[in-house]
Amino acid sequence: MKSDKRAIRLEQGREPLMETGEAGKTKYRRISGMAGIFIGIFSLLWLSAFPAAAAPLDGFSDLADKASPGVVNIRTVKVVEGGRVFRHFYGDENQRHPFEEFFRPFSGGPSSPRFRQKSLGSGFIISKDGYIVTNHHVIEGADEIKVRLKNEKEFDAEIIGRDPNTDLALIRIAPSRDLHPLPFGNSDNLRVGSWVLAIGNPFGLEHTVTQGIVSAKGRTIGSGPYDDFIQTDASINPGNSGGPLLNMKGEVVGINTAITASGQGIGFAIPVNMADGIIRQLREKGEVTRGWLGVGIQDLSPELREYYKVKKRKGVLVSEVYAGDPADTAGIRPADIILSVNGEPTLTSRQLSIRIAGFAVGEEVEIEILREGKIMTLEAELGERPNDPRMAMRQGGREQDGSFGMGLGDLTADARRRFDLEEDDKGVVVTDVEPDGIAAAAGLQAGDLVLEINREAVSSAKKLSRQLNDAGKDKILLLVKRRRGGMMVVKLARP
Repeated sequence: MKSDKRAIRLEQGREPLMETGEAGKTKYRRISGMAGIFIGIFSLLWLSAFPAAAAPLDGFSDLADKASPGVVNIRTVKVVEGGRVFRHFYGDENQRHPFEEFFRPFSGGPSSPRFRQKSLGSGFIISKDGYIVTNHHVIEGADEIKVRLKNEKEFDAEIIGRDPNTDLALIRIAPSRDLHPLPFGNSDNLRVGSWVLAIGNPFGLEHTVTQGIVSAKGRTIGSGPYDDFIQTDASINPGNSGGPLLNMKGEVVGINTAITASGQGIGFAIPVNMADGIIRQLREKGEVTRGWLGVGIQDLSPELREYYKVKKRKGVLVSEVYAGDPADTAGIRPADIILSVNGEPTLTSRQLSIRIAGFAVGEEVEIEILREGKIMTLEAELGERPNDPRMAMRQGGREQDGSFGMGLGDLTADARRRFDLEEDDKGVVVTDVEPDGIAAAAGLQAGDLVLEINREAVSSAKKLSRQLNDAGKDKILLLVKRRRGGMMVVKLARP
């Protein structure tokens, strides 16, 4: 009996595993509803954690359908002389070829045969009145330019203007209702990993669409003075040049322009923010002029940042100011550090050069500088950049400092002539350096100009030699200017 009573008490205290009837159905519906809500919330949280992966396949199809009518096929014809064709078969045009003597009577002179050399490229429409953007190298030297739309209509094109420095060109066809301009986006808003689409005519395969991501930004590939490319793994091949790189809104964010012969999945596009101002100038006046500040600049090395007490890694050092140019008129001096232009930080000398070149001639800009620890803002009216701009670096008594293994000299007329120094250069010149001395080990070279020692201006070779000797074993910092090499800080220390 005791065991039976215990069993009854246990059964009375236990929750039933399943309820039947209406109560059971109600409880089941309540649990099922809560489970559904939980699964829905969990799914939303999971998807929101991976927004970049959520690019729908239909999105690419819709984007391709929408943008393709704005992309064109460009075919060019260049008439070349027969002699050049023979040279083409042997590669280098400057090389002397085995049959040159045999062909010479037939390949030169007025009776030389002519050949039509054809090439392919891409472009995209930017306005209803027929303006088309492409690459300079696509239409360079062309005698005929044909533009073919997606609907297979063909037009003759004329060159409006071109800019070899950025490899951009603007051509025009007759206005037509069949033209579908593509809108410009903002390439600054692109992030590494953003989806992009490339449309073009690789190997003559019209309106080929490839997709990928932005692999990197601000790439320098040695193609010109304004390299600032978007790198992408969207397939870009010969014939894609001049075609658009599009974001997921269907906006042009780049102009496809370069590939690497030795690599796959590596292509480059000109950012549309850089191209926009150039295209406007080509449209308005057929040529490009660029802003000019008139300074020699260089990046801040760790030693220069320490020397000038620049806490954050930003700013560009002014190594030279050209007399009479906008920077000189604005009051900028050598050794100033340019922090920003119109409020936009300047991180590298290349970035600053591209930024200044993007302004119109005569435009006023605000330049924030750091001078002797103080931040100030100056206004400069930009001039026109010369076609062959000056390099950033252009460039007595005698003392022999045996302890450091270098000779020092005042800036006499003879010294300026010997080391090709400018009339307005100041400081003390290093006349010679012993190969195994302390100065050579620190990187000093003959012809270097010592401007400061431990932040104190240098006035003569004799005084500098005395300052070096008085320093003993203390740390010695020399601010040095090197012809065509910029400014640098050299550390000297006795063993």
